Amino acid sequence: MNNLNLLKDKVAVVTGGTRGIGFAIVKTYLKNGAKVALFGSREETVNKAISELKAENPNYDVIGYFPKLTDYKEVESAILRVKEVYGKIDILVNNAGVSARDSIFNYNPEDFDKTLSLNVNGVFYPIRAVVSLMKEQGGGVILNTSSMVGEYGQPAGVAYPTSKFAVNGMTKSLARELGKDNIRVNAVAPGVTRTDMVAALPAPMVEAISKNIPLGRVGEPEDVANAFLFLASDLASYITGVTLRVDGATMC
Repeated sequence: MNNLNLLKDKVAVVTGGTRGIGFAIVKTYLKNGAKVALFGSREETVNKAISELKAENPNYDVIGYFPKLTDYKEVESAILRVKEVYGKIDILVNNAGVSARDSIFNYNPEDFDKTLSLNVNGVFYPIRAVVSLMKEQGGGVILNTSSMVGEYGQPAGVAYPTSKFAVNGMTKSLARELGKDNIRVNAVAPGVTRTDMVAALPAPMVEAISKNIPLGRVGEPEDVANAFLFLASDLASYITGVTLRVDGATMC
């Protein structure tokens, strides 16, 4: 969905916005008239992403910051800087996260804690920092990146599905709590998507994965970004508390 202006004059914050699904969300939002603040983990990746976007369209209104998402004060400061620049924040997309495939028999507890910290606290902290602003301005939209494993689990790397179950619960609970403030809260649960990790897999492996997907292919970042576009737009004005699967009806 390009150039439909579904988000004209809206201001969005997208965490994990420098690559993969997050970068596709940023680009899709910009193409639809939004002003975007992308958050990344490092200054150099943020600057690279912005340069790439500006090279595509110099008129894109995009800025970037690199707060540590597991540090509430840094997150709050970055959110307030976006507010200072644009005067409001209409949309928050919590996309940043980390995955793992460790067996429970050798899972380092510190790694488990790190995954939960980024994937859960790193979602809660931006929400906590932005909800008062959204309430004061009369409403807003909060979108969280979940995963199909948040419904099915996965055979190893238990911290990742655990964190996504938590994101689903946070999404449903906050939708109920914030509805009275005209703040919609939804999540998108991607299936296997052609990010850098999947793109690096041998073709036969991707083909084998695709056999478990009724649509016969892995998802593209743009497929997921379009779901985030719909849920952020007024087309979804009566949708909240939903975790939308974008997985081609993958059979796990």
